[in-house]
Amino acid sequence: MTRRPPARRRPARRPTRRHKQHDTQLATAGIAVAAAIGLLVMIVNWLLTHWWILIAALLLAALAGGGWWQQRTQRREWERVQQRALRYAISQLDALTHQQFEDAVRDLMRRDGCSDALRVGGRGDLGADVKATDPHGRRWVIQCKHRRSGTKGSAVGTPDLQVLNGTGRPVHQGDVIVMVTNGRITQPGRDFARQQRLHLVDRQVLAQWATGNRPLWDLLPLVPPPRRPTALS
Repeated sequence: MTRRPPARRRPARRPTRRHKQHDTQLATAGIAVAAAIGLLVMIVNWLLTHWWILIAALLLAALAGGGWWQQRTQRREWERVQQRALRYAISQLDALTHQQFEDAVRDLMRRDGCSDALRVGGRGDLGADVKATDPHGRRWVIQCKHRRSGTKGSAVGTPDLQVLNGTGRPVHQGDVIVMVTNGRITQPGRDFARQQRLHLVDRQVLAQWATGNRPLWDLLPLVPPPRRPTALS
């Protein structure tokens, strides 16, 4: 019977460069973790020894936070006072640019309690210049048409109202769709607005709204009922 030659042992593999890098990374990470733990233990021990410093720091932080909150509350209250006192003469509105006119309409809605009133006019506004939610939960979509010459400027007509009607409810999900102008509105435009349940704020209504203290929904007829009961409803 013939004997098989003994199998040759394979030489042990030398660690590759990648393995060495991996081991080095593990060792470095271990040292970093150990150093972080050691530093944390030192800090905790120091705080336990000097506990009064920690209490003083917490008291200072509480005082600073209280002062910041008080200033923030006072600033908000002052802003609310300013908003409630906001008034515009119609001549002031005539002198504004179109963008400033949109800002004025937004500020008047905020004065009336629409805290989320936002000017969105510009390119691609899809017929909406100002959006707001009133205290009764109704969503307002407002298109602004400013005329530097007032009633002597071009009148707002049916084409302008058609654009607003086409986007106010389907696109912007508005409950109250409004056209605001410091100028004139044509009679065909008024007829179209009545048919499509659009609300018009012409120069006369605008002057009453801007110089008084009544919210716009108290000045317009046939405004939809509140969406939810509130203290104001």
